[in-house]
Amino acid sequence: MKHMSLQEITAACGGVYHGDPAAAAREVSSVVIDSRKVEKDSLFVAIKGARVDGHTFIPQVMEKGALCSISEQDLGDVDYPYIRVTSCEQALKDIAEHYRRSLDIKVVGISGSVGKTSTKEMIASVLSQKYSVLKTEGNFNNEIGLPLTVFNIREEHEIAVLEMGISNFGEMTRLAKIARPDICVFTNIGVAHIESLGSRDGILKAKTEMIDYMNPEGMIIVNGDDDKLRGFTPQNGLTPVCFGLDSSCPFHAEQVTSRGLKGTDAHFVTPVSSFDAHISIPGKHMVYNALAATAVGYALGLTDEEIAQGIASNVPIAGRNNLIEGKYYTVIDDCYNANPASMKSSLDVLAYADTRTVAILGDMFELGADEKEMHYNVGVHAAEKGINVLICIGDLSAEIARGARETVTSTEAENGTPSAGMEIHHYKTKAEFFEDAKNVLREGDTILVKASHGMEFPEIVERLSRKE
Repeated sequence: MKHMSLQEITAACGGVYHGDPAAAAREVSSVVIDSRKVEKDSLFVAIKGARVDGHTFIPQVMEKGALCSISEQDLGDVDYPYIRVTSCEQALKDIAEHYRRSLDIKVVGISGSVGKTSTKEMIASVLSQKYSVLKTEGNFNNEIGLPLTVFNIREEHEIAVLEMGISNFGEMTRLAKIARPDICVFTNIGVAHIESLGSRDGILKAKTEMIDYMNPEGMIIVNGDDDKLRGFTPQNGLTPVCFGLDSSCPFHAEQVTSRGLKGTDAHFVTPVSSFDAHISIPGKHMVYNALAATAVGYALGLTDEEIAQGIASNVPIAGRNNLIEGKYYTVIDDCYNANPASMKSSLDVLAYADTRTVAILGDMFELGADEKEMHYNVGVHAAEKGINVLICIGDLSAEIARGARETVTSTEAENGTPSAGMEIHHYKTKAEFFEDAKNVLREGDTILVKASHGMEFPEIVERLSRKE
């Protein structure tokens, strides 16, 4: 990170410095909350977690070479410097906000109900064709992760692409105050976190809090095919720029051609030009991601050739539509997280496979009062897409199985003939599925694995991907 002294940090977080006054002029090399990541001259912030209190590691990290610690506790007469604060979490955010203000760098902020991470990856891939880019890694998109991502910005970085995830009102305001985005990108307004945000209008309001702290001369880029975003008028006077498949959007795609699990070809249209590009990750949603990246690239001065190369260079990451060619199965690892819209999109991708298709789906969380209906509708979609085998795991996923069964039964009754058959299985736990897996899976299957993060489905991906 760039230069930041202990004296400057103390002022930024409103803390009280304890220690050798001469040491207050020294600069920290990094800011960490994980004692295992401490290096020489790190600043260690002692966050209290659900199971571990960072304060217990302060003596250890100081011995490892940390320059200073931030503590909510009075550490007494110690031989190392520390900064006393009321809240370590708030101090982390205050310091990150101060650090961001010191940086001469463009920031792209990304939010939405579905597709934040894949859009972030696509935008970063495009911008990397011209600039040195830092992007959010993993799930570092919340009030702890975002500050840590900001601290990773170095002298060489020219653009930061920051994913910003929320689940309640006010969170985006706090994130935006840190990020201060120059460009705000909104992917869509769905139903994720509707339990706490009340409605899609509530979700729109919470997501667009990002605009309150954006560069007043910046740009807002929205999905013009989303009914909530298409008519959105921000209070800061900026006119949003739309992307979408509708030709009325300034950035749109034509001649979209699926190549199955090998991706998609499309012709991209900008306000002044057009170009062809190949998207290596399958699924219609990836066309939207590429369009968002095209709009951002256009705003930041990239050529059509650079944008097309960046789109083609984007590759899957673990847990996000990652195609794994195992010895016995082809696995679509999309198990990082799930909501109804992303579930249906992933089933659309699975349907491209030219083998027997298997969907292993788990519970989706934080969907509110309509959670059973939303699970049921995913099962309906799986049946309508012609998925050969549906495996549902978890209590709520019983509704996915029910939706698929009733859809198959209804279709058979309507046509007056039996269907080709859709195998539908429900298991309460992963352990029950593992016991029965050899009876329901076949060598050569293409298998989608998807559920909310709390279902811990990476274990399923790992087992199915084994070479043994």
